[in-house]
Amino acid sequence: MAKSSPTLADQLEQFVREQAAQFGDVISYVPAPSAPATTGDALATEPAAQKVVNRLSELDAKLVAHASEAWTKATSLEILNEQIHDCTKCDLASTRKNFVFGTGSPTANVMVIGEAPGADEDEQGVPFIGRAGQLLTKMLEAIKFSRDEVFITNILKSRPPNNRDPKSDEVAACEPYLWKQIQLIQPKFILCFGRIAGQNLLKMEGAPLTKLRGVVHDYYGIPVIVTYHPAALLRNPDWKTGAWEDLQKFKAMYDASK
Repeated sequence: MAKSSPTLADQLEQFVREQAAQFGDVISYVPAPSAPATTGDALATEPAAQKVVNRLSELDAKLVAHASEAWTKATSLEILNEQIHDCTKCDLASTRKNFVFGTGSPTANVMVIGEAPGADEDEQGVPFIGRAGQLLTKMLEAIKFSRDEVFITNILKSRPPNNRDPKSDEVAACEPYLWKQIQLIQPKFILCFGRIAGQNLLKMEGAPLTKLRGVVHDYYGIPVIVTYHPAALLRNPDWKTGAWEDLQKFKAMYDASK
C-alpha cells in the first residue's frame, strides 16, 4: 500500500518540533491554521509607515548636563567602561561585586536592553548569563542573531540587592551611561526585555507589559520592541507564545530595513 502524504496537522507538528529544537525548551510556538500568524511581509509595513527619523542628537543634548564629567567625552565603549566602572553615584556601589557594563559588538545594529544585573551577572561582571542568559542566547539564535553581533546591557549597571526593582534615583544616576552607550553604538533597533526595562527606557511609568508589547515604540528615532524577560519565561513557560510572536515581529522589522 502506498504511503499517504502527510496531513497539514502532521506538517505543523513537524514544524513545531523543528522550532523547539532551535529555540530550546521554552519557546516552540507555531500558530494553528485557524489563527495564522501575521506574515513577515505584513509586519514589515509597520516600521516603513512610521518613517522613523534618527534623533540621536537629542541624546547629545541630554548629555550636556553631564559635560563636566570625563566619561561624556569617551570615544569608544572601551574608554567609557574604563571611566565609569568604579562609579559610586548611587548606593548600589556599596553592595555590588562587579559593575556590569555590557558586552557585544561596538558597531551592533541591535542593542538588547534588560533591567539590571542579577546574582550571576554581579558575580562575573557580564550581562545575561546563568539560566536566563542561556535562554536569551537561544532566543537570539532563533531569529538568527548571535550574542557577538548584538550589544547586550541593562538600564542599571549594578545589581539591586535581592533583585528588587530599581529605584528612581538609581535609574537617574545610571541612565546617562546608557545614553552614552547608545550614542557610541548608534544601533538601528532596540530589543527590550522585561516590563521594568521597558518602563524605564520608554518613560512609561506604571505601564503593564500588555501595553508595552505588540507596539513598535520610538526611542530617539530608534524602533523598539519590548518582550518578556527570559527569567520570566523560565518561571512562566505559558508566556512563550507571546515572546515568540514578539521576536518574529522584531525579525520581520529588522529584515525589512535591509
